[in-house]
Amino acid sequence: MKLPTRPNLPKTLLAIALVAIGLLSVSAVATSLGASAKTNTVTFQDAMRKLWEDHITWTRLVIVSVANGLPDTQTTVTRLLQNQVDIANAIKPFYGEAAGNQLASLLHDHITIAAEILTDAKASNSTALNDAITRWYANANQIASFLNAANPKNWPLATMQQMMKTHLDLTLKEAVAYLQADYQGSVNAYEQVHLEILQMADMLSTGIIAQFHSMFNSGSIMGG
Repeated sequence: MKLPTRPNLPKTLLAIALVAIGLLSVSAVATSLGASAKTNTVTFQDAMRKLWEDHITWTRLVIVSVANGLPDTQTTVTRLLQNQVDIANAIKPFYGEAAGNQLASLLHDHITIAAEILTDAKASNSTALNDAITRWYANANQIASFLNAANPKNWPLATMQQMMKTHLDLTLKEAVAYLQADYQGSVNAYEQVHLEILQMADMLSTGIIAQFHSMFNSGSIMGG
């Protein structure tokens, strides 16, 4: 199946996150920051990485389920959407209820539009596919702007846009390869997605630690 070429869109992409590590959620970590004991930076960064890895894992499972028309599709999509809720809830202790709800809305749209892309590509509906891809990148640009507004010193807009565009591009590459039955190519793209998401998670966690430095201990920071 030949898919139409993605339009030349502005540099943009996808999401923020904080996550659970083991049985300890980032939200719980953040809530505990008001206590006398400070949060360990490595623990926090591990938690961030875990949530992002959950994100790409469930995204891939949705790609597989939609492409093959599996009966678990709705259940898998629901789990991926829950990941977005968890992400939004996790930033609330840092940025507030309203900001968390705004992010939840943006991330919900990110996932539902991605599902449209998969469905339209599978059906070879080029018009609907191009429209969905355009809206997907526009939504990602909104998320990049959200991140920059939340932490302008540590998350410059251009950096957020490029970081997110790379993530979106790689995810699209992964999905297209799978839909075209290029399974090795899809696996290779997923490996790229995984490496990039870890870099993305570290960039976000170091930004939060720098912005809220009084809430963390002085331990080593990955990549910092």
